[in-house]
Amino acid sequence: MKRNRLSITVLIIVIFLIGSFFVEKKETVKEKMPTVGVLQFVSHPALDQIYKGIQAGLKEKGYEDGKNMTIAFQNGQADQSKLTTMSQQLVQEKKSDVLIGIATPAAQALANTTSEIPIVLGAITDPVSAGLVKNNQKPGGNITGVSDKSPVDAQFDLVTKILPKSKKIGILYASSEENSKYQVEEAKKVAETKGLTVKTFAVPSSNEIAQTVQVMTSEVDVIYIPTDNTIANAMQTVVSEADKTKTPIIPSVDTMVEQGGVATVGINQFDLGVQTGKMAGAILSGEAKPATTPIYTFKTGDIIINQKQADRLGISIPEDIQSKAKIID
Repeated sequence: MKRNRLSITVLIIVIFLIGSFFVEKKETVKEKMPTVGVLQFVSHPALDQIYKGIQAGLKEKGYEDGKNMTIAFQNGQADQSKLTTMSQQLVQEKKSDVLIGIATPAAQALANTTSEIPIVLGAITDPVSAGLVKNNQKPGGNITGVSDKSPVDAQFDLVTKILPKSKKIGILYASSEENSKYQVEEAKKVAETKGLTVKTFAVPSSNEIAQTVQVMTSEVDVIYIPTDNTIANAMQTVVSEADKTKTPIIPSVDTMVEQGGVATVGINQFDLGVQTGKMAGAILSGEAKPATTPIYTFKTGDIIINQKQADRLGISIPEDIQSKAKIID
């Protein structure tokens, strides 16, 4: 009897040890799954599309969330203190192997948190002026990524073709975004070479947007918006105020055309995200290193026209432009 009890006790211990071995092994396998930390500046259609594209780009490189890697996603909702805290969480708690910053403030928060973990930029117009890299061709540190620099020259060519009588351009942007200040200066130079008069309107926060647009519509013929997250987040307000005087809006992003802009020549935000995800995947697999990977810049953009908005404002789009454009009805 004692022998039987001893045998049963030994058997239980053996089973327990074997079970513990496999549980420990399983947990070790889980721990080995790489983590991609994603920090998004704020929620609006353009940045949301970029995030969806990032997931698709990672999948193209063989990484799928929940299967062989983990995405740790954080959204700062345009709050700088949250961006700082979330960056620290992605580095310290989530132990991310690669970090992705969607929009300049998010990327800067990540860069201020770590100089060791690779960071991939998603939608940063000028990484050099944002203080993120030394050189776009040879970043030289732990950061590389994708620029969302708009084809400004093509955008103002479009303005002169679909709005030939419009000579006064108002540029609306947030003064808090360094990314936008760079674009405004470039846009002014390009617009003036095409015989257009430019007036800039900076808003310190989203609370002043409605009032600023009201002033703009009395002073300009067209409102131009660079890739600005603060303005994009309040696009419905801009459209609502501009529609009262039938003032056309030329944004820089395709999703802002969908929300009520008339037209643009822009980069597809989903495609931008895909390229960002693919670069992150290449770094994750060891194929690439941030220091020697050039910043990716799109060479061309798509013509996007909101036909319903053009009709509402009485704007006739030339047939040669319509034939090449993506029409949003």
